[in-house]
Amino acid sequence: MTATAMAASSDAPGGVELRGVTKRFVTPTGAAMTAIRDVTLTVRPGEFCAVVGPTGCGKSTTLTLAAGLEMPSAGTVRVNGQPVKGITHGASFVFQTDALMPWKPVIDNVALGPMFRGMAKAEAHAKARDWLRTVGLAGFENHYPHQLSGGMKKRVALAAALINEPTMLLMDEPFSALDVQTRAIMSNELLTLWEKTRPSVIFVTHDLEEAIGLADKVVVITAGPGTVKAEFVIDLPRPRGAVQDIRFDRRFLELYQQIWEALREEVDEAYARTARAAGGRA
Repeated sequence: MTATAMAASSDAPGGVELRGVTKRFVTPTGAAMTAIRDVTLTVRPGEFCAVVGPTGCGKSTTLTLAAGLEMPSAGTVRVNGQPVKGITHGASFVFQTDALMPWKPVIDNVALGPMFRGMAKAEAHAKARDWLRTVGLAGFENHYPHQLSGGMKKRVALAAALINEPTMLLMDEPFSALDVQTRAIMSNELLTLWEKTRPSVIFVTHDLEEAIGLADKVVVITAGPGTVKAEFVIDLPRPRGAVQDIRFDRRFLELYQQIWEALREEVDEAYARTARAAGGRA
């Protein structure tokens, strides 16, 4: 894709562009810490982009910048062709931990977004019932989060995100706390839901199999301060079917080997830094 085409794609609904972005934070001790440095990344409208990298490389920071929850220290972040200056319109966030209100029943948690935007309660509840039916939770509308399994809570979180009809879906290791079987089921559920509306997705994960199985593109981030090391186009056909089955496809295995070669160096570097730091404190 040419530079002109990339710029045009970031102007359409859901298009995201980070150009030369650096983000610094002040630590509790008052020292400056650089989370990401000179990150340039484009996610086209409707594209599913997975971001992988070692712990502490700034993957989650990239999401908060796209969402407008943080402002860059340098560089520019553009969504729908416009500079991000506050909370990004049309973005929904699915966090690693369930961001559900424990004192509200499921239907109120799902209806919260539309009601915040001024929708009448009856209409928001009707829409929430439709989404709960879509994610397989019809009949659980009046349950509370503590009465649900981990996978069911994730379904509620997806319904709460997608009811807002986002043009951009930001996901920060959303399935990492689930067991292997439930995680595979939720990956399949996510693909089915995404293929219905095709928002742009930035999906942060430590699981390379998950990244390849879900995404159109996998971006490898270096050990912190993170920057983009490599991008890999995932040329597996869609619809893909069950994520757990596609792992045996020959092309999947080829992609896994290629991406792991790029990722392994960064994981080894991050581990070595941790070991050096621990040795220095001994």
